[in-house]
Amino acid sequence: MKTDGLPSSPPSPSFHGMMGSSPIVQDLFTSIRKVARTDVSVFLIGENGTGKELAARAIHQESGRRNNPFVAINCAAIPEALLESELFGHEKGAFTSANEKREGKISTAAGGTLFLDEVGEVSLNVQVKLLRFVQEHVIERVGGQVPVKVDIRVIAATNRNLIEAISMGQFREDLYYRLCVVTLTLPPLRERGRDIALLAQAFLNRFNKEMGSPITGFSREALDAILTYPWPGNIREMDNRIKRAIIMAEGTELTPNDLGLKSASEDKGNDLQGARDATDRQMIQRVLDRNDGNISKSARELHISRPTLYNLIEKHKIKL
Repeated sequence: MKTDGLPSSPPSPSFHGMMGSSPIVQDLFTSIRKVARTDVSVFLIGENGTGKELAARAIHQESGRRNNPFVAINCAAIPEALLESELFGHEKGAFTSANEKREGKISTAAGGTLFLDEVGEVSLNVQVKLLRFVQEHVIERVGGQVPVKVDIRVIAATNRNLIEAISMGQFREDLYYRLCVVTLTLPPLRERGRDIALLAQAFLNRFNKEMGSPITGFSREALDAILTYPWPGNIREMDNRIKRAIIMAEGTELTPNDLGLKSASEDKGNDLQGARDATDRQMIQRVLDRNDGNISKSARELHISRPTLYNLIEKHKIKL
């Protein structure tokens, strides 16, 4: 839009802790502003490290609930036996160690926003209670019998394919549709074009300031390596690599070696596809090792189907 013949200002790359000037990210910022005006449940989809919690916080900050609590809970990080109590709270004497009444995360978020990260890992038993809560905004504490009304906005996120989980009987279809009134997808870093260099410079500036570092910037080779690397760990990986590089660097410019990346001349494939294949191979092997070769668990973690994982194992000649 122009006013009096003057061009409009370029969109800001910074948005509630998120950053990006690429069209795909600016579209995401626009969608966040739109959905924040309502109270509907929002579902965030994206790979690990793409910034799903930052997006949830941005929705909260853009909403009329901004002055009330934002409460985040990582459903995958809490044992199944404890998750129900963590979410809904419990009454005194509800179980052996329940020495006093305790409010759950849902109650502490009253009036504000509850962010359920990795909701795809919630057991079917807890999903039943979550469904009632999302439908009716009513909870019952563990060991309690009195329904408690809670005014709250729910945002959920996962890196798992829930449609596949539903087909396998691991996630309730009715809960899925209650949570997915609006779905927003966070793009992986490798698809964000010019944002890669923008974020790298932003991390460098921030860590330089925090650590009082003398680093002046990236070498040309380092910048080339940053732009061609596929970033399987996304923004979280970039954060980690740049912070570590600033601490360990010998010179005043960061090099590919400081970042733990190969320069173009060192890359045996000498092309982007070769670099991606190498990264895919390493990532798949790491996930398989972590899951003791369990194909189903590894496929879920990689957000792909079992047949796709088998094909990749054969393609990259990975030993199980």
